[in-house]
Amino acid sequence: MKMLATNAHGADLSPDTTSQARRVGPPILKVEHLSREFGGVLAIGDLSFTVAAGDIHSIIGPNGAGKTTLFNLVTGVYKPSGGRVLFDGADVSGMAPYRLAARGMSRTFQNLQIFFNMTALENVMVGRHLHLNTRLLPALFRFPSLVRKDREAKDRAAQLMTDVGLEKYIDADAASMPYGALKRLEIARALASEPKLLLLDEPAAGLNATESREIDEVIKTVAATGVTIILVEHDMKMVMGISHRITALNQGRMLAEGTPQEVAANADVIAAYLGAAP
Repeated sequence: MKMLATNAHGADLSPDTTSQARRVGPPILKVEHLSREFGGVLAIGDLSFTVAAGDIHSIIGPNGAGKTTLFNLVTGVYKPSGGRVLFDGADVSGMAPYRLAARGMSRTFQNLQIFFNMTALENVMVGRHLHLNTRLLPALFRFPSLVRKDREAKDRAAQLMTDVGLEKYIDADAASMPYGALKRLEIARALASEPKLLLLDEPAAGLNATESREIDEVIKTVAATGVTIILVEHDMKMVMGISHRITALNQGRMLAEGTPQEVAANADVIAAYLGAAP
């Protein structure tokens, strides 16, 4: 796996001794007393935590714990019922996803959001739209500056595909790619917006062991460029091996938080996963 070019900005709970050494940075994300109700049912309740810049911060919990709801609150898909989300010091609670993207926040989804009528390269280029000149007059007359930016966007998209190990698919139709490669394609597209914060929602879901290792390497490589990552993932071997910090949820509330070693040894976390305290 090649290093990324620097951008503009049934569970095994055993901790992996090769987990990432923590690089403590200032907070890039703060969640303060966040809550969300759906029809009177509490999905997230009074949740507070902080993500340090440069960290890989994982969110874990059994099914129904509120992990994806939390992602949707942070990324503006849902508006909170209470509390707030601070990104880079600014209150972005309920801010539209496209505005968050312009501020440097990007994400992937549990289910593939691939444009199968496009090539792989075009899918990644979609993520560059924030950096392209879309004014009507230059677009109509194909000004040289616009042609140059289009070429730069293609080159950057091709580089990102190479960075995530997809160089052989640069000229391929997205519909012809295997599932594991499509997962990496989504990460490349999310990176095309040059985020400071990248949220990955179950990037290894449905993958075999080899494909999961490839995703693992991609995540570590992205983090090495300085991008902060928040990860939701059920593959506990991956989580314990690459995370700096872990927040464990259960029924929408904080269960535990700490290093992989601390969370893996937490009796409440073990009980939530295994159904009984050790």
